[in-house]
Amino acid sequence: MGFIAWIIVGLIAGFLASQLMGKGGYGVVGDVIVGLIGAVIGGFLVRLFVPDFDFSTNNMGAFIASIVVAVIGAIVLIFLVRTLTKGRTSV
Repeated sequence: MGFIAWIIVGLIAGFLASQLMGKGGYGVVGDVIVGLIGAVIGGFLVRLFVPDFDFSTNNMGAFIASIVVAVIGAIVLIFLVRTLTKGRTSV
């Protein structure tokens, strides 16, 4: 996938993960960042548990699979961030 496609995947994944985890999103830029980092985490998890999975095909199925994997990774990221910053107060 090209750079623009990864930005789109990141935006969609970050938005969906933010909505699924509740408490609203992180804004457009924040959702893209969460989605892109989530894609990396999700890709690592998929390669760890399903080593034969192939994202390299250029079709809609691979695009949707990339979004699903990125959403799962973004949910893991949001969960970790919220767990690690649970007791903190803002100044």
